[in-house]
Amino acid sequence: MSVNDTAHSDNFAWNRQVYHRLKLALSLDLRRQIFLAVCDDLHLRNQVAARLHSTLAYPVGQILYQPLDGQATSTPAYPRLVTLRLNLSEPNPIAQINQWLANYPPPIVGASKDTPGRPLPIPTFQIVGVEQLTKQPVAVQRLFLHNLRLSEQYFSSQESSRFLESSLLLWVSRPWLSAIQQSAPQFWRWRTGIFVFAGEPTPTTHNSDYPERFSTSRSLDLGNFEQSILEESAIEAELKEAAATNLKFADDFNLSSEIPTTAGKQETAPANEPQQQEYVANRASQNKSLSLSSLSYVSKELAQLVTATINPKAEDREDNWQPQEILLQIEELHSQEASQETLAAAYHQLGNLYRLRIEQGQSTIENLMVAILAYQEAIAHDEASPQLPDILNDLGTLYWMLYRTPHSSEEGQTYIEQGIEFYQLALKLISPQTHAETYARVQNNLGTAYGDLARFSHPAENWQQAVSAYSEALRYRTAETDSLKYAACQNNLGTAYWHLAQYHQPIVHLQQAIASYNEALAHYSPEQEPLKYGMIQNNIGTAYWNLAQYEQPAENLRLAIDVYREALKYRTPVHVPSACAATQNNLGTAYWHLANLSQTTKDVRQKLLQLCISAYEEAIALAHSLNSASLSFDVFAAHNNLGLAHYQLVTDNTFNGDKAMRSQHLEAALDNHLQALNGLNQQPEAYQTTFAYVVKTIRAFHSELGIQGQNLALSKVPSQLLPEILTKL
Repeated sequence: MSVNDTAHSDNFAWNRQVYHRLKLALSLDLRRQIFLAVCDDLHLRNQVAARLHSTLAYPVGQILYQPLDGQATSTPAYPRLVTLRLNLSEPNPIAQINQWLANYPPPIVGASKDTPGRPLPIPTFQIVGVEQLTKQPVAVQRLFLHNLRLSEQYFSSQESSRFLESSLLLWVSRPWLSAIQQSAPQFWRWRTGIFVFAGEPTPTTHNSDYPERFSTSRSLDLGNFEQSILEESAIEAELKEAAATNLKFADDFNLSSEIPTTAGKQETAPANEPQQQEYVANRASQNKSLSLSSLSYVSKELAQLVTATINPKAEDREDNWQPQEILLQIEELHSQEASQETLAAAYHQLGNLYRLRIEQGQSTIENLMVAILAYQEAIAHDEASPQLPDILNDLGTLYWMLYRTPHSSEEGQTYIEQGIEFYQLALKLISPQTHAETYARVQNNLGTAYGDLARFSHPAENWQQAVSAYSEALRYRTAETDSLKYAACQNNLGTAYWHLAQYHQPIVHLQQAIASYNEALAHYSPEQEPLKYGMIQNNIGTAYWNLAQYEQPAENLRLAIDVYREALKYRTPVHVPSACAATQNNLGTAYWHLANLSQTTKDVRQKLLQLCISAYEEAIALAHSLNSASLSFDVFAAHNNLGLAHYQLVTDNTFNGDKAMRSQHLEAALDNHLQALNGLNQQPEAYQTTFAYVVKTIRAFHSELGIQGQNLALSKVPSQLLPEILTKL
């Protein structure tokens, strides 16, 4: 296939075909393969590389479906695919691979007194970051090509490099593909296949370490008025509040419905288990400085992670001993060659123990990883377990929670995609007719995961998938069976429709969002669930505000104002000050837009601007009393908006206040713009916009109050700004 043969009318379809061919080639587990993946679009490259990693590194299919001889060819603790970023100081991919293998040699499995066991297969390696060599000195670029030329000795020898036991996938741009072909012919000759992805070249200033985040809000032309809560960050926080805090953890997006006890006898264990439990307890009590490093059957990674979760200062010593006891039990079961079902039950017990910790708020990365590895081991030992759908759902949720821990964007996308794959596997094993509650729970979780994936790529497509999943969940989750879970899912569906409206068919999808929110609201009692009731009212208000940009602006803005005011009855400064501030900010924005409609009369405009000012003042006063991290809107934008409302009120020809009142409003406008300016030093574009507001307000002082007014305004301006301001007056 020619490298230039990429001009295709449908890049998405083309790239999907190339991806599936590449995935198939890597899935064959052939040795001594050299694949070159060509992609100039670094965002696309990051997507595909992350997708390959999430699919092949710890493949669910490999865990669930073992070879006919009953021996798995991989373990969740050791990867099948390793992703390495090229070391730009010493650009030698083969040396990097050999170093990785020296640091993480394949573990030996199946060893016993009579058999030596065998090492797991060496992983396939994908190398990214070659395009960054373009920014390096010429000497470094030549060194990279020189190292590829030296690869001839590796390919001609059977023993020189362990990486030859597997395959290599090297990601390059078109210029580097050409350079390799011309300057490293020895390496080029050993290539197995070339996979060319279509896409526009990424500018060299692009940060290749992180995939691009797509905007989740529609770009609106608001003239001089800045967006505030209606920007992406605020909309995301407000509209997704339901999906993040509603019933996800406590009831719905939880880690299966029942938590078997970890003390005493397991119901699924064989009859001899009590003796094993007693043996382990006695052994643990005799060795108070128990070390897990000597375990030979339990994976090293799992043992190390369990050790990392032990807190020697914890008051509850049982929390420390329980996981160690279970690991010792698992080790003993392995040595006794216990049945696969018995081993699976023990690993499941360990996963449940850590799941309980996570549900109690201890969602550290170590706890999440122990639960994930334990559940994957349980699946590997008993893929016919009746609890398999619940375990797969739990794995999906654990990966979703892993995404919510601090991470790079690339890792976050990988975790979400892995979670989605587990949810989809669970759904394949569930009949909605016989397991309606479980099926609906997994579909709801799947919808939330797709919504998070939309932050990374293909937002319209992923929000559509979220809508489909929530809608499917609601086919089997009815108000009669569980009204609160039904309402939570309806709220999630409304949020998905709102986001989908930002990409296509806005009127239709916003109307569907409002309908879903109203359906959810009907099942919440404001007396019993005041915070959730107020939250959904706020979501409805934002949907009406958005709809006003497309049709019946006056009617929809009035509806938005009505529901915002209703929300504020329950989102009070005492109970939820940050939520109250956000809704007051929303209310101020809605008042401002209604005041500026052409059909709004002059008298009504003055009243609406006064209400707008009051709402913004409430929002800002609350915001300054809170930690900025807890806010879901831009306080500096709110200051600017408040300043603009004061300015417009005075400069409107219907304003009938005296000079003192005019001065009061203009001073308030200037003060707010200066506060915003002071906080925007690190945002050049926003700073310049705000600086223009300051200049415009000082001019209004002169036009409304004369030279004395202008002098008053200039006296309020910081001295370092005066030279630049005076040149613009």
